[in-house]
Amino acid sequence: MKNYIVKRYETKNYSDWNAFISTAKNATFLFNRDFMEYHSDRFDDFSLMIYEEDKLVSVLPANRVGDTIYSHQGLTYGGLVFQTKIKLGNSIAIFRDILIYLNENQIDKLNLKLIPSIYCNGFSEEIEYSLFLLKAQLIRRDCLSVIDLSKPFSISKTRKESIRRGLKNNLVIKEELNFELFWNKILIPNLDKKHCAKPVHSIEEITKLQNTFPDKIRHFNVYDGSNIVAGTTIFISENVVHPQYISGNNQKNELGSLDYLYDYLINVVFKDKKYFDFGPSHEENGTKINEGILFWKESFGAKTTVQDYYEIETKNYNNLAAILI
Repeated sequence: MKNYIVKRYETKNYSDWNAFISTAKNATFLFNRDFMEYHSDRFDDFSLMIYEEDKLVSVLPANRVGDTIYSHQGLTYGGLVFQTKIKLGNSIAIFRDILIYLNENQIDKLNLKLIPSIYCNGFSEEIEYSLFLLKAQLIRRDCLSVIDLSKPFSISKTRKESIRRGLKNNLVIKEELNFELFWNKILIPNLDKKHCAKPVHSIEEITKLQNTFPDKIRHFNVYDGSNIVAGTTIFISENVVHPQYISGNNQKNELGSLDYLYDYLINVVFKDKKYFDFGPSHEENGTKINEGILFWKESFGAKTTVQDYYEIETKNYNNLAAILI
């Protein structure tokens, strides 16, 4: 089994990191340092770069909290990122050497938040086998509601009626670069009223990210006359379209605004993508499902795939030794 060199990411590695991400088989723009570092003040970055001699072969976007390393908590998904031609035996050796490095640096646990398979370019589940060998603990499993756009899917009668309502009410959908109206008029008031929460991104942050990734982040508003009534911010990777924010005013059912918008996005704007990922419908750290939200997503034809979270004790690195016989 090969030995690998594990190093912490430093700002001098910026170009090498981003170049690797751009060709990796299981990465999206969320792993680009320009995305990861918009909230660098909130996290103690502990991202790792793994080398075979002087060649970068894997990275781990991560942050540290006490004696635990997490797949970066500021990202929707994570895990080990591999080059396209990685072999299973090499991935096991890489994971072993990461755990050795962490253990030697007084890190007791590694929490991995895996990237869902729909975001990967081809099979990319080498890490799952290593987790089995390590007797890693599955600590969370999220259910994602996803439409496979490459296959026929059906929209419920209720959704179709609501879509027709939006058409009848002469609603207008506009793609816009200014997030301020949606954030201040729709999103922030709704999150505060329903969840006593704020958007993960401030207006300034989402604007900066959109300017940095103009083809990866798009925003659409819905208007009833001159009044904004709904909107959504979309994150776009090679295979997947994912609504990062969805919200409408208290007339959304009466007007059909959200259904009208999402019919347009799914069947017109992004019809050539592979997957439309509505994301999870969970509350209480994944242990409860909001039935109403899930019903809405499934009524568009979404089906379920999962995203897993694991906890690994770094001292168990010897479980990955002498696997190949």
